[in-house]
Amino acid sequence: MVAPSEPLPAPSVTAALDVEGSAPLRLIQVDALVVMKIIKHSQSFFPSPVTGQLLGLDVNGVLEVTSSFPFPSAGGDGKAAPATGAGGAAGGARYQAEMMRCLREVNVDNNTVGWYQSAYLGSFLNSQVVEAQFAYQKTLSEKSVVLVHDVSGGERSMLRAFRLSKGFVQSWKEGKFTEESLARNGVTHRSILEELPLEIKNSHLLTTLLHSAPLDPAPGLSLTSPLTPNLESVLDLTIDPYLEKNLEFLLEAVDEYQSETSNLQYHQRALAREQSRINTWLSRRRAENAQRASSGQPPLDEDWRKTGMFKVPQEPSRLEGLLVSAQIEQYCGQVSGRAGGVLGRMYGVREGVGRGE
Repeated sequence: MVAPSEPLPAPSVTAALDVEGSAPLRLIQVDALVVMKIIKHSQSFFPSPVTGQLLGLDVNGVLEVTSSFPFPSAGGDGKAAPATGAGGAAGGARYQAEMMRCLREVNVDNNTVGWYQSAYLGSFLNSQVVEAQFAYQKTLSEKSVVLVHDVSGGERSMLRAFRLSKGFVQSWKEGKFTEESLARNGVTHRSILEELPLEIKNSHLLTTLLHSAPLDPAPGLSLTSPLTPNLESVLDLTIDPYLEKNLEFLLEAVDEYQSETSNLQYHQRALAREQSRINTWLSRRRAENAQRASSGQPPLDEDWRKTGMFKVPQEPSRLEGLLVSAQIEQYCGQVSGRAGGVLGRMYGVREGVGRGE
């Protein structure tokens, strides 16, 4: 799965303020220019993931993203830079501070409201992304968001906005992702991230330009009526590359989940063995205390924790298992959305071949 090679830098100390009060976040409004900048940055370094900063303002529950800038590249090797910038965490912080200063000088919004991340086929949910988003929500505001742009161009994957749920943030603060902690905070693989409604906004001048633009196609461009069937795509029986790649990623995610399940099963077996030893020791100690009581001697301590003879294995973190489960569900949704058309064509051809048509 695609993941940044290093943790993201600490967010800037400049945070956007809700000018209307502490209204709950209900909408993410992104300027069209910001969307184009994110798309260009993501496609320029594809297939390497890229990240950048989002700037704007929170106005009465609407998070307005009015500007953005990418984190610096590593050099001229054609690859995306580590998320910390060319000079590491310190270099990334200096770069952000310099960018903020330049933006203030030209009177551009310089309030940090989140960050963006590129992805391929929905592969963005990993521990690095979650850790970075937690840092933004803790350092800046719980309304900080991450915009995910999927360069594969799949359905529902153009641009999406997320933030960590309150239950997951509480579990992260506790530093425990045990079964008890997750159950207490109501965290499942479906409640790690909270998806927020997103709206793309154009300036009034651009909207006026679009309405005044001619509707005639450019020279050499022919427009097909939506009522005209595209027989070439309907009769194409090749496997959709998008679907094929999703299945490959799905198999990899299932293998990772199996590995996490094996670790959990090993812990349960070790815990059962140690619990059996403890029960055996308690039975012997209680029998010995019964004999001592009959002979008038004081009983021995039955607290097995004080003996130092037993080491109860610590429950492993469920974080990676949760993230992999959420990623598997993402892949399954993408496969389900694309498989219908492909299977429909194949079943139709099979019926036609069976009838000799």
